[in-house]
Amino acid sequence: MKNSSKIILAGAVVVVGLAITYRAVNKAPDPSLPANEQMAQILNDGGCVYCHTVNPDLPFYASWPVASSMIKAHVEKGYQMFDIAPMMAALSHGETVNEVDLAKVERCVMEGSMPLASYYLAHWGSSMTDAKNGIALSWVEQHRSAFYPNPLAAEAFRNEPIRPIPDALDVNMEKVLLGKELYHDTRLSGDGTVSCASCHDTRMAGVDNHQYSDGIGGQLGGINAPTSFNAVFNFVQFWDGRAATLADQAAGPPLNPVEMGSSSFEEIAGKLAADADFSKRFLAVYPEGFNQQSITDAIAEYEKTLLTPNSAFDRYLKGDLQAMSEEQIAGYALFKEYKCATCHAGVNMGGLSYELMGQRSNYFQDREMNVKSGLSDADNGRWAQTQVERDRYRFKTPTLRNVALTWPYYHDGSVATLEKAIEMMATYQVGRKMSEGDIAKVKAFLDAQTGEYEGQLLTNINQQ
Repeated sequence: MKNSSKIILAGAVVVVGLAITYRAVNKAPDPSLPANEQMAQILNDGGCVYCHTVNPDLPFYASWPVASSMIKAHVEKGYQMFDIAPMMAALSHGETVNEVDLAKVERCVMEGSMPLASYYLAHWGSSMTDAKNGIALSWVEQHRSAFYPNPLAAEAFRNEPIRPIPDALDVNMEKVLLGKELYHDTRLSGDGTVSCASCHDTRMAGVDNHQYSDGIGGQLGGINAPTSFNAVFNFVQFWDGRAATLADQAAGPPLNPVEMGSSSFEEIAGKLAADADFSKRFLAVYPEGFNQQSITDAIAEYEKTLLTPNSAFDRYLKGDLQAMSEEQIAGYALFKEYKCATCHAGVNMGGLSYELMGQRSNYFQDREMNVKSGLSDADNGRWAQTQVERDRYRFKTPTLRNVALTWPYYHDGSVATLEKAIEMMATYQVGRKMSEGDIAKVKAFLDAQTGEYEGQLLTNINQQ
């Protein structure tokens, strides 16, 4: 009996000792530190930089036979999913953290999914305690409030990862009117048959509903045309991000031999200058005359007006709790649960980051097996611009605004229905199988993203 008591006492001492040690090595940051420093300490203590940066300075045991293969796999997958270096740099310099990075960190903290158990069991100081969770979530909310103010939302929704679309942006209306004409002007193409609106028709929600668009001479483009509506909120333009601004984007298709096929902007300027009435109006706004900069600036100014505010979801965020149905509200909860609201965050519900197509399963391998289409240059995504291997198959995330009207889906336009696109996203990006009931709810939520254009609910003339 005495031996049993001794064993129990010894066990209690060990437990107490472990608890004391755990608390000692797993302290929350000093509350007197600035918020950014507290957050940086949590991320560093959590070992995030080991798995979410390129060429990390790993601990000595990473080369041990038993640990090396597991650690290598975690590092490769972690960096593939999320490069934390830009966020750490922003914290260090007091700069803005990307909205998608904010949403990803917030979701991880709320779910308790990071750090991995295999890591914190060996590094007690990396564990996310209640105190650390509170600091991290408070920092996210403060950062959003400071850098991504959300005055349109009701108080209860000020800290949501998605913000309502504003009714309008400040624009020069004289430029807008000229840009609208140019957007619909086939003289920007080599043979006078194709305009910007041919592939981005405002009557078709800013797309053409084709897998690949028809260019000059009946040629087909190699990638699905994204919508021009709300494109102003994208951090870059094109799927591979090769255009930094709307004006840069507008300069591309006119000279593309497959799309619009003009030889130069000098050729385009000559045709426009021959129109006396248009020239007079254009020169009144752009005294320098027709050139690439002035033409694309006018088109970009017009595209700033292609906004679709006041969707049912936006009205809900603004405080009209009856704007969405119970099914749609449940769909929004699932949208966040499945981590869709991380990559599809911000005003445009996307367009803020490059993400790997097939984070949890090999999309391109499966497509090749099912469709036998082969890979194209367009499938390389961001890699085409950077030649950095991590960027292969990584694309600018598309907006989900008006997504019910902008079929077919994905960069390759291979998916005809929204339901199928949702199901596949759960598989390839989240690694979960979504039930038919959950798909229906998320689809209902995405139906609530259709906004208003020029005061009327946006429609698509191709819609049945």
